Amino acid sequence: MPYLFLTLAACFWGGNYVVGHLLVSEADPVILSQLRWLVTAVLLMTLYFSQVKQQWAFMKKAKGIILFLSLCGQVLFPVTLYIGLQYTTALNAAIYMSATPSIVLLINALIFKEKIQGKNYIGVLLSTLGVIYLIFKGDLNFAKVISHLNKGDLWALGSAISWALYCAFLRLKPREVKGNAFVAISSVTGSLMMLPILIIYLFSHNFQITNVGNYASPLFISGLAYLVIFPSWLSYLLWNKGILTIGATRGEIFSHLIPLSGGFFGVLFLSEKLHSYHFLSGLLIISGIYFCSSARK
Repeated sequence: MPYLFLTLAACFWGGNYVVGHLLVSEADPVILSQLRWLVTAVLLMTLYFSQVKQQWAFMKKAKGIILFLSLCGQVLFPVTLYIGLQYTTALNAAIYMSATPSIVLLINALIFKEKIQGKNYIGVLLSTLGVIYLIFKGDLNFAKVISHLNKGDLWALGSAISWALYCAFLRLKPREVKGNAFVAISSVTGSLMMLPILIIYLFSHNFQITNVGNYASPLFISGLAYLVIFPSWLSYLLWNKGILTIGATRGEIFSHLIPLSGGFFGVLFLSEKLHSYHFLSGLLIISGIYFCSSARK
């Protein structure tokens, strides 16, 4: 079951890149992030308030790690992602997310002194090669690829680093704080953390919001509903369950499914072209997932 949870979570996040790419063409990324977590917080606190109340004592003891995880997962990750999606493609942004296993592996080895098995290294290597090949689009001219990187790519890389920190430090969350309550309180915390960022942003723009009518359009409302229900709620819930069951090193490899699902959704909904290099990179990524998931703890 943990592998199914991680697969579903990754696919929901893959959709996040496509929906986010559509929405930032009509809405500001900072306002979008605030609305996403505000609505999510209201929804989840309505559903799980009793669980949050029961586990409040454990949450207070773990307030430091909850604040840190909320900062990485609910604030930095979506804000940097949505800013990046203004300048780069949904597929590119999703691909950069697959750099996270290498970062998680490094954090686990250096900070948590985790012993890394040979199969984990092989799995990460294969998947990373698949990601690199996908980034290069089958063209191994390194200088050419680097020259085409823009600020959107850099913001997307920032979102990948934020996500890696979230996944690596998730192990510090007390087991007494269960999944539903944790996602609910993280949503509230993330929404509150976003407020000063939003205020600073609005102040820098003289508190003028452009294209106000776009926030009431059917596209924006339906897109926001997707972001709230799937990437913000179900993905975090399923991902946390999977990571806590099999560990961050083995579980994080499933983030490589994000660019695959994001690429598929991009082809389906954004009419992005599918090329031969997608198949080869997909084979490498899936092979990497196999090696990591078959490695024993």
